[in-house]
Parts: sequence; C-alpha cells; structure tokens
Amino acid sequence: MATPSQIQVKDGDVLVLVGTMKGAFLLRSNGARARWEAGGPHFAGQAVYAMAYDGRAGRRRLWAGTGSMHWGAVLRSSDDMGKTWTNPEAANVRFPAESGVSLKQIWQVRPGRSEEPDILYCGVEPAALFESRDAGATWTLNQGLFGHPHRTQWQPGGGGLCLHTIVPDAANRRRLLVAISTGGCYRTDDGGQTWQPRNQGVRADFMPDKYPEFGQCVHKVVQHPARPERLFLQNHWGLYRSDDSGDSWRDIANGVPSDFGFAMAIHPHDPDTVYIVPIESDEFRCTPEGKLRVYRTRNAGDSWEALTRGMPQKDALETVLRDAMATDPLNPAGIYFGTRSGQLWGSSDGGASWSLIRGGLPPIVCVKAAVVGDVAKARLPGSRKAAMPAARKPSGRKAAARKRAPRPKRAKGPRRAAPRRGTARKKK
Repeated sequence: MATPSQIQVKDGDVLVLVGTMKGAFLLRSNGARARWEAGGPHFAGQAVYAMAYDGRAGRRRLWAGTGSMHWGAVLRSSDDMGKTWTNPEAANVRFPAESGVSLKQIWQVRPGRSEEPDILYCGVEPAALFESRDAGATWTLNQGLFGHPHRTQWQPGGGGLCLHTIVPDAANRRRLLVAISTGGCYRTDDGGQTWQPRNQGVRADFMPDKYPEFGQCVHKVVQHPARPERLFLQNHWGLYRSDDSGDSWRDIANGVPSDFGFAMAIHPHDPDTVYIVPIESDEFRCTPEGKLRVYRTRNAGDSWEALTRGMPQKDALETVLRDAMATDPLNPAGIYFGTRSGQLWGSSDGGASWSLIRGGLPPIVCVKAAVVGDVAKARLPGSRKAAMPAARKPSGRKAAARKRAPRPKRAKGPRRAAPRRGTARKKK
C-alpha cells in the first residue's frame, strides 16, 4: 500500500483538497499560488467523493467521506493536515436501524455558517441530509426531509440517488436549500422541520412533463453570501438563476456551447460572477469540440465568455464532475477544477489564465479550496513590495547633494543576448 506523503502547512497557506476514485490528495501553496506541494494519497484505493476544510472556532480540521468496498462509507477527520485520521469502528453517519435503509456513499460535507461554528451538514446516498451540532462528534438524520412524501418517487440519476449540494442561507438561519439527483431542489424555512420543492421553471427533458413539481436532475447550486436571495443552478440540460431564493428560476444559457454540465462555482467576492465547465451532452459527456474551456459570466448570466489561456484547445476530451470545481477566498481569486482523467487545473487571477497544477491522478470527483488560518497572512504576488513602507523624499541639503552627485558609470562588459522571439514575458 502506498505510503502517503505529508505537507507542511503554515498560517496563510492556500490549501486545495482533491478527492479521487482511489484516494485523497492535499496540495498547499503560498498566496502566489505558483508552486504547489502535494501530499497523499490518503485512503489509498478508496473512493473519496466528499472533502471539506473547517477553519471555524480556531480549528484546522479536514473532513473526508471515504468509501470502501469492504467497510462501506465512513466520515473521517484530521486535525494535523492528514498525518493522522480518525478511524471509527462503526459508521458515524448512518441511518437508524428501524429505517431499513443503509448508507451507500457520502456525497457532501458542508460546514455551517460562521456564526454557528459547531454545525455541519452531510449529504448522502440514498438521498438524505444529516446534521451535526457538536462539530462532527455525532450525526442526526433530518427526519423532515427523510419523511417527505416525495421521497419514494425520487429516482436515481447516473451517479445514484444522491443529495450532493447543501446551501445554508447566509441571512436566514432557518433557511437551507439542498439539491438531489434526481429529486430537484428542496428548501426549508423552519430549520429543517418541513421541506418544499423549489423547481419552478427548471425543465426535465427526460420526463413526459417537462416542468414537473419535482424530479429534476439538478447537478449543482451555488450562492454568494452577500446576495443570498440569488442562486445559480447547473441542471441536467439547463443553466438557471433565481432572484427569489429558489421560488422561481429563469434560463440564463446565453452563448454557451452547451447548457449541459456538472460543475459550477461562484466568485468569492463578486455575486455576479460564476464559473462553469460545459459538457457536450448527456450521451457524450466530454468538453465540446475537444476544447478545455471554463466559461465565466460577470453579469449574473446575461452573457458568458470562454476562458482558455493556458489550457489545451485541441484533443482535450475531458469531463469535470459536479463537485470538482472550487474557489479560494483570496483577491485575486483562485479557481480550481479537476477532470476525470486526473488533471488538476488552477488559476490565480480569477480565471484569466490557467496552469496544470498536477496530472496523473486517479479520476477526480471532488475539489475544495481554503486558506489556512488568517487570510490576511496569505502572501499574494507583489504583497511584499506593497507592505514595505514608502521611502521618504530627501529634503534640504541632502536633496541638493543627491541632485549634484553624478551617477556612477556602469562597467563595460559583454552585452546580454536578446531574448528569443516569443519567449519574453508580456507586460501586464
């Protein structure tokens, strides 16, 4: 069995968590995000569909939902950046025995709001929501959603009947939205006691009724805390926006090569900026035209632009899955995504340019990003220069002396060879 390598993390480092079909990997960099140190594989041979970082209340805790063919699905955590992990003897996230349901997979681990540092959420297959109120020590099944009359009519999507997206409302502690494949979106406004479908305007092309009350195959939903009433949704065919907390949705697939896709991420500082990776179709789940492109809107979906700089635009038949895209909280923002071919791509300038961070990984199913500790300590490009105090201007006699002093002549020597054409860096 492979021995996992470890990373050395400092306060202010950027951390990218990568879950794959054969284990988990951790990558760290400083704020420049130019060079990356990699650690792993953790849980070698196990599928890791869900990862999370919880930095609330002074914690530096990693979470991983592992799946073993022999031991089943278990939620595990580490407080030392992966050097040691909890290893529960029995599944800590599990259905009550009387339910007659067994856990198949953990699809999502979501820390709660910052003002509720001990609350975490967990989405699983078969579709259900679990909640912890003691920082993950114990977990409770949300009975309101599990007992919903629609549950028996939900059908599994291609990846199974999974609850894969959890969106706590930033302004309303009693409001939470979840997305289920293929159940659609459901929202609670009373802290999880009751749930209502929120799918008006979202189509289901695979059903006789194209706009049913529920049953849509939602792939991902994102929200910005600065504008919690606005939501963006990537559907199994369809891109949508809601401006009323999910009560209604309108199509915003304006100028994208395909409105089919899985991944979606929102900019950490701009609620109008969203990123997606279009996929050609449900039958051919690869990037259109063999071009690896991230599409970005900066006007809440009124238009989209292709971001391609640094990525292959030929013979790149890639697939990016629903939880394999993330952003970090720095400015400029870091954007990251992973492919089923095991490539991890990143941008340190909000998507303007991209580089391959790591290749040769197992199929990537989950990507999360965070800054460890104090975000202000992350060293951004040029931050050292900006942090230096401004030099004082000389005055009086010193200024006059400096003005009269002749400049020293440069020593003569061989001239530098001119850079080869095309290799000089462009001035920004």
